[in-house]
Amino acid sequence: MNIDYILQIITIVSAILMILAILLQQRGASLGAGFGSSGELFTTRRGIDKNLFEVTIILSVIFVLSILAGLILPAFK
Repeated sequence: MNIDYILQIITIVSAILMILAILLQQRGASLGAGFGSSGELFTTRRGIDKNLFEVTIILSVIFVLSILAGLILPAFK
């Protein structure tokens, strides 16, 4: 296994997990939010919602770093 193959696997897996993490997050956006009057209260994240938010950030950082590594590493070969 070479490093390019491993980076491709990391990129694909992190992208799929990031999509799932984004879709699992719940937002209270109603139809009125599309017209500018959301009427929501801004609250702090707690429990599973906070953990899911942090996992999404970590997955996005892994995704971006794997893409950058895939672009930079072939230049050193």
